[in-house]
Amino acid sequence: MQRILSRAADSALAFQHPKALVIIYPFPLTTRVFVKARCLTLGTISLGKGLVALHSDDITKGITRAPHRSLLKALGLGDRELALPFIGVANSFNEVIPGHLHLRSVTEAVKQGIWAAGGVPFEFGGIGVCDGLAMNHEGMRFSLASREIVADEIEVMARAHAFDGLALVPSCDKVVPGMMMGALRVNIPAIVVSGGPMLAGDLDGTKVDLHNVFEAVGATLTGKMSEEELIRMEDCACPGCGSCAGLFTANSMNCLTEALGLALPGNGTIPAVHAARIRHARETGRRAVELALEGLKPRDIVDSRAVINALAVDSSMGCSTNTALHIAAIAHEAGVGFSLAEVNEITARTPHLCSLSPAGVHHMEDLHRAGGVQALMKTLLDAGKLDGSATTVSGKTLDDQLAGARVTDTAVIRSIDDAYHPTGGLAALFGNLAPNGSVVKESAVLPEMLKLRGPAIVFESEQEVEDALEAGKITPGCVVVIRYQGPKGGPGMPEMLTPTAAIAGAGLDHAVALITDGRFSGATRGASIGHVSPEAFDGGPIALIHDGDEIEIDIPGRTLDLLVDEEELAKRAAAWKPREPRYQTGFLSRYVKLVHGAERGAVVE
Repeated sequence: MQRILSRAADSALAFQHPKALVIIYPFPLTTRVFVKARCLTLGTISLGKGLVALHSDDITKGITRAPHRSLLKALGLGDRELALPFIGVANSFNEVIPGHLHLRSVTEAVKQGIWAAGGVPFEFGGIGVCDGLAMNHEGMRFSLASREIVADEIEVMARAHAFDGLALVPSCDKVVPGMMMGALRVNIPAIVVSGGPMLAGDLDGTKVDLHNVFEAVGATLTGKMSEEELIRMEDCACPGCGSCAGLFTANSMNCLTEALGLALPGNGTIPAVHAARIRHARETGRRAVELALEGLKPRDIVDSRAVINALAVDSSMGCSTNTALHIAAIAHEAGVGFSLAEVNEITARTPHLCSLSPAGVHHMEDLHRAGGVQALMKTLLDAGKLDGSATTVSGKTLDDQLAGARVTDTAVIRSIDDAYHPTGGLAALFGNLAPNGSVVKESAVLPEMLKLRGPAIVFESEQEVEDALEAGKITPGCVVVIRYQGPKGGPGMPEMLTPTAAIAGAGLDHAVALITDGRFSGATRGASIGHVSPEAFDGGPIALIHDGDEIEIDIPGRTLDLLVDEEELAKRAAAWKPREPRYQTGFLSRYVKLVHGAERGAVVE
């Protein structure tokens, strides 16, 4: 208390109250009252430190920190600014990813909010991979692996520069979970604000998005669509900035930032081009400063309640299968237990209330108009499907935060009594083909494909599948297997959107299943089972499949089995030989040595 009074003496009137410290600055800012180290906002302010132990004191206080202060002054900061909380602003802007192209303006709004609330923003950049652009070539091997670099970047920047808090500005794919993982690792106050979803495109009055383009490729390859029609589709499917318009991985994870409690309401659904996105970003910046002063940290928020709530929201929305990887990795960084079996437990008691692209006709803009993630969560909460005692970055419990939320379009967010399915959208399958588990987006599977028994046709690359499809070798009733695509074998679990979309575009999604130890894009639909573990690279059963082997899939029964007797499998296992990693040098060679299985979220230790 004495320290903040002395800091304020030169420029402010400061006085004590039995329960509060009040500082009134003489310049055109208003006042904030701090009560027991928590704040009640009376307006925007600029305020000195002192109510909680702040990390930036390590580089601003004392005679020995004169060199540090000198460097900070080289940035244009003065003594007043050095007394304020330091907030690192992780801006993942680049000119490669459409979902990140506009993040300069989002980040500027965050920084404005930080200044207005009495903090100092320190913007820094980070990498990002566009999964759409990386799809179906070597680049996709780097996508999931890049999540670890993103987490490392957050850890490095926060630790090295003694930030008091973090405002995280991701948008797409692995950047969203990577930033949350890094924030949980350093465990200083942090808040997420994404760039928001892209609007859907319009093709002759029909809404379209990126997954329609991928499926149009399959239709074109098989003669169901002309090249001219394909070009018309590609010209309008992605109309501007933002994360691709359906409930794909980026939007799934941005919605789950709200469910985990690490973002303010609206983060997952406010469209990228709406002015509300900028207002939301500015408010997030203000809240980042308050969190730093309150000392509310990510691990105070992401506990077992938050993880279970996130899985329930995931199930009710029918999110991307990639969320199973990312929630597991986030739980790992938070020190919270997680297993794939929990997915089935939570799915069994959580109804499927939203059907967004690629499974349905609605898009993210429709979900936002219907009330957003908060309205969906309110529906689940009222039905006893969420834990309302969970903490959020708003400073409120989930119960209190959702008090005013409501559904405004029941065609987009259905009621419990009118659910698409009585159980949730994701399923984990176990059996002798996947002893450690596998994952499928059940809500995007046609009813006739929920149970299937058919002969395997085995491939070891996506290109082989495309060639076989074009040659007419993939026929109704078969089970396509693509192996050596796992965390180590891929490496990096390449997404299989190209073959799954080609199969769907060829009109075979009602009759052909696909199984892989790799993973799928959130834009994938159909009986596409990924994350098969143990992976082929580690000698898992998927490595032992021969062409023609019968495979039995029972999604409602949660099983995945290779119908080959144990004696024959033992012979094949004895004859199996490990493969050399694809990469002998560089980042991916290191990644293969450290990464764990998909059932653990492909975490690196």
